[in-house]
Amino acid sequence: MKIDLHIHTTYSDGAFSPEQIVDTAVECGLDVIALTDHDNILSCEIARSYAKETGKTLEIIQGVEINTIYKGYEIHILGYFMDIESPDFKNLLKNQQNARITQTKEMVELLGKKAGIRVKFDDIKNLVAPKGSIGRPHIARAITSAGGTQSVVEAYAKYIHDDSPVYVQRKTVSPHDAVEIIYEAGGVPVFAHPVDVDISEQLTKDLMNYGLRGLEAYHRKHSPAVVEYYSSLAEKFGLIVTGGSDFHAPSMNHGTILMGKNFVPEWIYPKLLEEKRIIDEMN
Repeated sequence: MKIDLHIHTTYSDGAFSPEQIVDTAVECGLDVIALTDHDNILSCEIARSYAKETGKTLEIIQGVEINTIYKGYEIHILGYFMDIESPDFKNLLKNQQNARITQTKEMVELLGKKAGIRVKFDDIKNLVAPKGSIGRPHIARAITSAGGTQSVVEAYAKYIHDDSPVYVQRKTVSPHDAVEIIYEAGGVPVFAHPVDVDISEQLTKDLMNYGLRGLEAYHRKHSPAVVEYYSSLAEKFGLIVTGGSDFHAPSMNHGTILMGKNFVPEWIYPKLLEEKRIIDEMN
């Protein structure tokens, strides 16, 4: 069994539509995927419908990746198998979407006032699938399209960082609340790519009090030593291990599709299913 439990689509900052993800996943020989768009769950049903219509054999898990801020760190919380009709979960997504829109509109205004770059909010919005999550990549692309920079990389370097005079920090939910809401919605909350956070061990312990059930030990950013470290940490704390490519787009450096390329042991999926069963029994 070949699995990838961390994939993005055009409903957040991915380059491929849900339909393209399905086609690519099948081409890559994947058996199970999770669609984990940032603060958005709309791609999953589209992908499932497309797979059914085209007769493609692929198990598609309902996932999400919630972007949060805590003590200056950007913390990402993955969720799997949530009840997407849960009122608190729906409210979480609504608040996260509103925060993204507010941030973007404030940055558009500052880009005009402080940098002389005329970007329209609708120009940014149109870079995302309908009702998708606007993010920094879309703002960077709009800046470049407006002639504000020569490249998206330059746009990031000049404008898409905390020290930029036009950057506005998004007002997000806390990681603790994100974990708790996912858990209360019957989902399995997982700390995504913890290597990005140098307080990850202490934060993991804190988040367990709110329902954290897993660590993403397998990730394209994680070296074998890092995989071993977080696998051991998960065992120490009684958490499950998950993993995925965190696929956004084909790699320009490697000239290949990275989806499903990083090794994720097949035993991870049964463990995830078992954790979901335990949560359902407890709730």
